[in-house]
Amino acid sequence: MKSQVLLIPITLALLLIGCSDRNVESKSENPTKSSSVEQVIATDHWAGKWNGPEGTFLKIVGDEGVYEITIQNLDGARNFSGHAVGGDIQFDRNGVQESLHATTGRETGMKWLIDKSECLTVRVGEGYCRN
Repeated sequence: MKSQVLLIPITLALLLIGCSDRNVESKSENPTKSSSVEQVIATDHWAGKWNGPEGTFLKIVGDEGVYEITIQNLDGARNFSGHAVGGDIQFDRNGVQESLHATTGRETGMKWLIDKSECLTVRVGEGYCRN
């Protein structure tokens, strides 16, 4: 009888151990998965229309670092393919590598945009801002 009394707590202990999760890693995220989580590309937030003076504008469509860019200047609209590089969007225009980067209105060098705070500039004198 004594052996049966001792057998009950031992059996319960073994059952509890057997039911517990022995694979501690299964509760944590797989390191491979956590490193492959999609990174937010800062330039993806630039999608949309940006206005310049006298009816000019810049339009960016795309995401994940790949974009179609439309630049409307006084001569008309032109389309370019661009891609994210660091914190900029680079594109080729007339054989010249151009780069869109975030600036203020003052940094565009354009008096029409001086009071704006959220702008994109190709070069001084060529900038576009959100309204």
